[in-house]
Amino acid sequence: MTKGNAFVLGASGQVGRASVRALLTDGWEVTAASRGGVRDERWPEEVRSVRLDRTEEGALAAGLGDSCDVLVDIVAFDGGHGRQLTGLADRIGSAVVVSSGAVYEDERGRSFDTQDEPDGFPAFPVPVAEDWRTVAPGDATYGTRKVALERELLAAGDALPTTLLRAGAIHGPYCPGPRELWFVKRVLDGRRVRPLAYAGRSRFHPAHVDNLAELVRLAAANPGSRVLNGADPEAPTVAEIGAAIDAVMGVESETVLIEGAPPEGVVGLTPWTAPHPIVYDMTSAERELGYRPVVSYSGSLPETVAWLTGHLSGRDWREAFPGLAKYGVDFFDYAAEDAWSASRA
Repeated sequence: MTKGNAFVLGASGQVGRASVRALLTDGWEVTAASRGGVRDERWPEEVRSVRLDRTEEGALAAGLGDSCDVLVDIVAFDGGHGRQLTGLADRIGSAVVVSSGAVYEDERGRSFDTQDEPDGFPAFPVPVAEDWRTVAPGDATYGTRKVALERELLAAGDALPTTLLRAGAIHGPYCPGPRELWFVKRVLDGRRVRPLAYAGRSRFHPAHVDNLAELVRLAAANPGSRVLNGADPEAPTVAEIGAAIDAVMGVESETVLIEGAPPEGVVGLTPWTAPHPIVYDMTSAERELGYRPVVSYSGSLPETVAWLTGHLSGRDWREAFPGLAKYGVDFFDYAAEDAWSASRA
């Protein structure tokens, strides 16, 4: 006997693929919807795969059909998407929607939206819980749009019980912007010396796709209107991440610890680099859903490293990982590193 029918929107992405597998394992009948209609090779035949572009008028309603017991939305980004879901509340038993830890702001009003400004990087409490303040809703930035999404869905209340998952730094196979590439590519390129700003102490709480999928599974089985953080059981420093990836790849690298910000350009800069730690409190998910992580950060790395290496093979990293390239930073400017190193000799 199945638990019901689940409709996963954004199923071809990294979190979507893992969520489909988790729901199947838990006894749901799953429809996997994405713009390309892509199937994961690990899905069994009983997964119904459909091509669906939510921006097309009436497409989501047609895809849902008469009803679904739970809708999992991986690709909802703004208030309009929230209204799209609430407008179909009579067809949806409950929803699980992925939001972002980027919604938080610190006591001075600094957030991820202000991080590129002088002294603009936020300083959150460690760990930051779900009742901490957020940016105002709006259409200006990723963070404000996610808050607008959350407000629309929470306002629906019992009409559409929704669990919102504020995800940390998502990682794992199929990631379009993998932070781990910073270490993996350096090893592949034979770079055995790596400078790390802020003495390698930066912490940006990761969230593996399988841990997020476990939260999706639990929330689908326990409907309610709530906001929960989504992250791994640990928040390693960037230096610890480098050491863990070295261990997986069987190498030893020399780390040059730089006190303070990058001294010049990208030297010492990584996709995790920040002057203040970003760590999410997971006690609410543990208390409300009985959540327990299914994989540790270090335990997830062998699969991630293998996927990154294979996906990068023979391609420029910008082509292979457009989600990382979009930041407009050449994370692999080795010439700048070499010049800086020479200046210190």
